[in-house]
Amino acid sequence: MLSVIIETRDNEIELTQTLSVLVAGAVEGLVSDVIVLDHASRNAAGLVADAAGARYCTDWDMAEIIRTARGNWFLLLEAGARPTGRWIDEIADHVAHAGSPARFSPSRHHRRPLLQRLLRRRPPLELGFLLPRGQAAATARSEMPLADFVGGRGIGRLSSELVPAWAATRRGAGA
Repeated sequence: MLSVIIETRDNEIELTQTLSVLVAGAVEGLVSDVIVLDHASRNAAGLVADAAGARYCTDWDMAEIIRTARGNWFLLLEAGARPTGRWIDEIADHVAHAGSPARFSPSRHHRRPLLQRLLRRRPPLELGFLLPRGQAAATARSEMPLADFVGGRGIGRLSSELVPAWAATRRGAGA
């Protein structure tokens, strides 16, 4: 039902945190596969992905990734991001009843400092991005980054929150 795609580069600890949260979605039958796209990591990200049963790619064609993924919907995440709350039920409901992309709500407990919020744009995948296969296939180009999928109008908001990847980096593995 849902393929999760994560980009990583030297984010072994953060990748572990994200993958550990996704296990619950796999057990519930929501997450059908996880694909990790690695940008030349120099750590054990490949071993982490392999241990979690994820497909690990160091060289890829995004259109081929989309074509061979199992899910009819895609959840794009940064390594370190962690959905919270009733995310499994909410995504299942969204994909069953809505045909539009969606993002998670920002975490109330993990906010950037005020100055950063005022001076910097939010990274495109900070709130994740959920989109249907058809839209992903129409957008995919050979070597595009996941952030290029984000955009357009009609993007819904899930009430479940997403702990952003930067919070994992800032607070360490115990966050």
